Amino acid sequence: LPPKDEPKDETEEMVLRLQKEAEVKPYERMTLKELNEAEDDFDEDDMKALEMYRQQRLQEWKILQKRQKYGDLREISGEQYVKEVTNAQKDVWVVIHLYRSSIPMCLLVNQHLSLLARKFPEIKFIKAIVNSCIQNYHDRCLPTIFVYRNGQIKGRFIGVTECGGTNLKLEELEWKLAQVGAIETDLEESPKQNITDMMMSSVRSASIHDTNSASRDNDETKCYSHRNF
Repeated sequence: LPPKDEPKDETEEMVLRLQKEAEVKPYERMTLKELNEAEDDFDEDDMKALEMYRQQRLQEWKILQKRQKYGDLREISGEQYVKEVTNAQKDVWVVIHLYRSSIPMCLLVNQHLSLLARKFPEIKFIKAIVNSCIQNYHDRCLPTIFVYRNGQIKGRFIGVTECGGTNLKLEELEWKLAQVGAIETDLEESPKQNITDMMMSSVRSASIHDTNSASRDNDETKCYSHRNF
């Protein structure tokens, strides 16, 4: 018979675990600030590794700062358009909404863009009253959304229909901006398509129901005829 496994000593397991944890250098868990403050506590052998981790944390901090550069929907005037949009920082995506506050659809788009600005802080979301940018712009062209990158228009949505309709959902606008490359969405398919599929499914179900009802009515008529004869 094979020898029985002896029960492990809990104290021994704890000692082994502590020894394993001790193999991890403390600076591997430290933030950039903690690394700078604790520099004098490390010996010479650790300094190279310490510098490597400091540079790594610095890069992580820079990336985070870049991604959190914006984070809200800002209002600009027509005079600021060139500076804030056309001449925006290199490789930064700019989404600008030209609106009129008297148009409900424009207010809905502003509401959605405010939420998207918080979700995608690396994107520059701005809005401007249309009259301050373009004189005599027709209401039927509102809302108008332009998407810029490096001074070039990469996408445009002009009017209620192109912007998604009066019942525009937040996910639908997010999908539209992702389609032109402005944002990296986690949506796997168009939310509009899901709605269309549901509507088509309802129509098919109603059609099948009507067909079955007609078939039952026809059968009942035949049965009634047979009873009379």
